[in-house]
Amino acid sequence: MTILGFRVLGPLEVAVDGQVVPLGGPKPRLLLAALLLQPNVVVSTELLIEVLWPSSAPRSAAANIRTYVHSLRKRLADRDPGLGERIGSRASGYILKATPAEIDHISFGELAARAQDALGHGDAESALDLLDQAEALWRGEVLEGLPHDHGWGATVARLTELRLAVQEQRLRARIELGRTSEVVAELRGLVTEHPLREELWQRLIVALRADGRTTDAIEAYETAERVLAEELGTEPGPRLRELRASLVAPDTVAIAVTRPMAPVCQLPLDLPDFTGREEVVGELVGLLNDRREQGKPAIAVLSGAPGVGKSSVAIRVAHAVREDFPDGQLHVDLAGTSTSPRPPMTVLAELLRALGVPDAGLPRDLAERAALLRSRLANTRMCVVLDDAGSAAQVRPLLPGAGACAVLITSRMRMPDLAGATPVDIDLLPEAEAAELLKGIVGTDRVAAEPECATAILRHCGHLPLAIRVAGAKLTHRPGWTLRVLADRLRDERRRLDELRVGDLAVRASVTLSYDLLPMSAATAFRGLGGLGSVQFPSWVVAALLGRTHADDVLDVLVDAHLVELIGSDGTGEPRYRLHDLLRCYAAELRAQEVPAKARDATKRVLEGYLALAVEAADRMPIHFFGLYSGGTVAQPALPPGTERLVGDPAAWFSAERHTCVAAVSLAADLGFDALAWRLAAALAPYFDQRGHQDDWLHTHAVALAAARRSGELRGEAIIQRNLGQVQLYQDSYAEALVAFEQSQLLFDKIGDARGAAIALAGLGTVLRIKGEDTVALEHCHAALDQFSAAGDPHGEAVARIAIGAVWLARRRFAEAERWFTEALEQSANIGDRHREAHALKRLAMLRQHQGNLAGARERVDRAIAIFNELGDAHCVGYANQNLGELYLHSGDLAHAQLLLVNSLSVHRRNGDRRSEAEVSQLLGQLHEALSQPERSRTYSERALALWRELSARPQESALASRLQESAEASYSDSASA
Repeated sequence: MTILGFRVLGPLEVAVDGQVVPLGGPKPRLLLAALLLQPNVVVSTELLIEVLWPSSAPRSAAANIRTYVHSLRKRLADRDPGLGERIGSRASGYILKATPAEIDHISFGELAARAQDALGHGDAESALDLLDQAEALWRGEVLEGLPHDHGWGATVARLTELRLAVQEQRLRARIELGRTSEVVAELRGLVTEHPLREELWQRLIVALRADGRTTDAIEAYETAERVLAEELGTEPGPRLRELRASLVAPDTVAIAVTRPMAPVCQLPLDLPDFTGREEVVGELVGLLNDRREQGKPAIAVLSGAPGVGKSSVAIRVAHAVREDFPDGQLHVDLAGTSTSPRPPMTVLAELLRALGVPDAGLPRDLAERAALLRSRLANTRMCVVLDDAGSAAQVRPLLPGAGACAVLITSRMRMPDLAGATPVDIDLLPEAEAAELLKGIVGTDRVAAEPECATAILRHCGHLPLAIRVAGAKLTHRPGWTLRVLADRLRDERRRLDELRVGDLAVRASVTLSYDLLPMSAATAFRGLGGLGSVQFPSWVVAALLGRTHADDVLDVLVDAHLVELIGSDGTGEPRYRLHDLLRCYAAELRAQEVPAKARDATKRVLEGYLALAVEAADRMPIHFFGLYSGGTVAQPALPPGTERLVGDPAAWFSAERHTCVAAVSLAADLGFDALAWRLAAALAPYFDQRGHQDDWLHTHAVALAAARRSGELRGEAIIQRNLGQVQLYQDSYAEALVAFEQSQLLFDKIGDARGAAIALAGLGTVLRIKGEDTVALEHCHAALDQFSAAGDPHGEAVARIAIGAVWLARRRFAEAERWFTEALEQSANIGDRHREAHALKRLAMLRQHQGNLAGARERVDRAIAIFNELGDAHCVGYANQNLGELYLHSGDLAHAQLLLVNSLSVHRRNGDRRSEAEVSQLLGQLHEALSQPERSRTYSERALALWRELSARPQESALASRLQESAEASYSDSASA
């Protein structure tokens, strides 16, 4: 197994099996560095140009980058053929694919995190070992010797800061292990290098004190005090001052922290089956203790969706820090989601009574009560839990102003207007933690007996803790039920919320509390989103549901209420949102109670928006789609606001919206919007064709064909049939493709669309050529050429010329084939159709190969691949790689042939193209035979033979079977003679 390592923590290096790979000049090295700092992420060509040419880029910058990428791939592939594909090309840029263990700065971060966890669990020995491994990865400064791009500053600074933190943790671990004398010298050097870091001075003083060198420790404190005063004009912090006090009067410190013997504790029960949440609990405990050590109040707002477990986390944290806040723990339910939230005046009275203030001593004014609470809390270390807060205004009077108290606030609403508070989002449980929670309630044996049903229950609960608790309680009180019974009952979305109810626990009731607080417009949008299905969506969808131009304010309300989840940004930079499945079920219930016409109109506006954007994006695609995807003279719906931003990169928009658009086709058909269904499916075809999404293509067009037939739109049916024929052709379903193309031609003829009929005829010609019916195929291709010419479609003419040339090539009439291919190439170049130009080059390469001119073939296929890559057509790159791989095979360059053919094979398998898969498998069989690897050769050859049989390709099947038989006989003969 090849061991690959990318190193940026020092001079840039790439090592394969321990051997450093030469990377070439500074430009390829800078390019690789830019990719390594953002591994597994597409880095745009524009950004790479800025990195390589910060002042002014040459006109050939993009082409130069392709050359550097090719050079890097080749250098990697020279060490191992499979490594060349680690640097991938995308429409908008390039991506370096690597595992975390292969990149030193990622490994460094992971080792540091594991060490931090070990220290947190008191395992200093393991932590020190991990920290030593992390430090050993550094060979100098980050990307030493390379000019740094300004955009790398944050990453480089983060790595440098993390390294310093690792050095500090190493010292801490060694001190805890009693190795104080060996760390003092190192600490002396660090405080000299970083004199303003109080943590380092603290470590030095602790080490000196532990080593019995109290005088030196005092001197170190005095030096730190002087440096901080001179450089920052500040005094040492509380922790450093406390250390200084411990050097002269340890008893004083002990007396100062003495606390009352019987502090108040109002905390509810810390749930015995509380599961998971270690990370967020640890972060909150750390935050509270850090602020306590600084002598400042800590305020955290825990917000999240209904039923996500905010209160349980707050209670768990409050119990965890009881010893750190020994003056007491207060708990108040603010009833923020009820119809009558508790006013601050009443809550202040409750808190002050708990602190010993009698009723007679309660001020009558809100401001005075708040001031008295702040005064009582100022000199104490207490933890206050304010549960179910409705707004920042409700909690603001309840907060301390000074001292070292901690306040944990839970709310369904985010509180960006609460100054000084740390926001903490409580998310759904990860799958493993959700499973543990169910086991804790139901029992491990019961879950282990039906693991698949347990997984289904968790999926239907959407990993929401409240829903899991309800489901678990239901099973606990019905011991005769199997888990399958509940899983089956939860499967129906219309009944799911009814099932998730037991006693006073109910998901629907919990969500209702949040929904009832929404303003009217937000409630309307929430209901509308419930009708869109389980999809992600951008912000314009909410505006469309409301019939408005913009609705960002409404969306913000829903996000802050945790009824809509912001899940990130897509490839266009647009934020994307979703509804949790149970919230969507609730929203769909409410939508069903609306006026049907009003709800349908809202959904229709969204579907029309998607249709308008899909057609606009298809128009902007860099590749001329050989087909029809719009409704002709039918008026298109209006484009949503911000269209230029949304579809400026059309391929990125399609990629982001692909799954939502596929669902939208079915939704439109289900709601009876048949015209929208087939038109949207047709508009998706150009993208499906370019990126090879054939399953989505088939699914959407099956729905669209039925919709077009229901609507009686002959043009729609003709377009969809043509597109179906194309994808069926790709998947070698020749009988089905033939029927689809024939039906499409008849329908186009019927409505008088000559260009549409010509496109269908060209498809028929291709199917017939593949089936070996060359004469009829030629007739169809010439007829298509005539009709394209009459319709004034030069793009179609170029396609027809390539198709005619392909028939002549199949007949081995090379002169005629060359004439047609050359005419197609010239015509494509004249009209600027780069995609068709590449196809013509690829066909000319095949012609040169048949003529035995391998060098000429390679030159043309290289040009074709460059164009396909430039256009971002990975689908066609796969087919061109097949041609190039075959050429390398025949010229004896087996390493490059293997790399290209294996990549091509994966593309064909993904696309379901069995004919091409058979061709490549057969070529790989020949390749491994040449490499004297008979077993692998036979495996590939037998796979090819099986595919030829499936395709009823008798000539190919017979030829390969004969070759395999000859090979077997030769092998037997060699064995016998030995």
